[in-house]
Amino acid sequence: MGRPFARLASSPNESRLQHRSPLNPPRQQRIAIVGVGLIGGSLGLALRKRGGFEVLGVCRSAESVQRVIKSAVVERATTDLAEAAGWADVMVFCTPVGEIADGLAKSLANLQPGAVITDAGSTKASLVATIEAALAKDPGGAANFVGAHPLAGDHRRGPEAARADLFAGRTVVITPTASTSAHALETVERMWQTVGAKTRRMSPTEHDAALARTSHLPHLVAAALAAATPPELLPLTATGWADTTRVAAGDAALWRDIYLANSAEVLMALDELEAKLAEYRAALVANEGPVLEQLLRTGKERRDAVGS
Repeated sequence: MGRPFARLASSPNESRLQHRSPLNPPRQQRIAIVGVGLIGGSLGLALRKRGGFEVLGVCRSAESVQRVIKSAVVERATTDLAEAAGWADVMVFCTPVGEIADGLAKSLANLQPGAVITDAGSTKASLVATIEAALAKDPGGAANFVGAHPLAGDHRRGPEAARADLFAGRTVVITPTASTSAHALETVERMWQTVGAKTRRMSPTEHDAALARTSHLPHLVAAALAAATPPELLPLTATGWADTTRVAAGDAALWRDIYLANSAEVLMALDELEAKLAEYRAALVANEGPVLEQLLRTGKERRDAVGS
């Protein structure tokens, strides 16, 4: 179950873990969050507010440890991934998509028997296949992983931007496969429901096809629109431009990994968008007001359907 956690120490012979409060009763579920940014920090904050959990953050550096402790999103934090794996009942990887499989591989040798592993990555098919292939080498390991993706976020980054209500009323897609155990599925669904989220099960491939159209394409369009706006015209932008391009302020490296991991589906979504834009172009060229109005009305109806 791991050794007792001490405060962050200056001596290299002392534990690298730091905590804000005494250890909670052992009956509480131990959650290790790897990558304590907006998503990981918000999950930690929400679990702490709910109670019944011990929450440990796993960070890249001692400086990051100090940031997450100061932000109070976790109770304690460490840079030692192996030690966190030996302590946790549940490990949640909230790092960028391109880092999740490697981080999980480094944890395998230290995981507790029966520990559940999940993630918060924005793409699933390739990632889940890679992880399950690695876990299959450890008898019983593959059954205790299930992918997940919370459909919530913000253009702001870091633990300082974390909110305990970030997942309230939002959907978290859970992507079980034939290798997923009922225990892992129930544990991960219950964790997300505890912080106010609604869970929905989809296969990894169904998830990627859907999110290419509802998340990945909108971000790409926002980034393209922002980049296409001449700098000298930026003083003339107003709320419409700001609202439409808001997500373009997201981390470019993170989104690069998402697009590379889901390129086939994003390309198909781009084809569909280009076909729709061609309809708008044709209506403008032909000066067909009724056709243009109907196209705009369809867009309005789709937008109105999701509420404010």
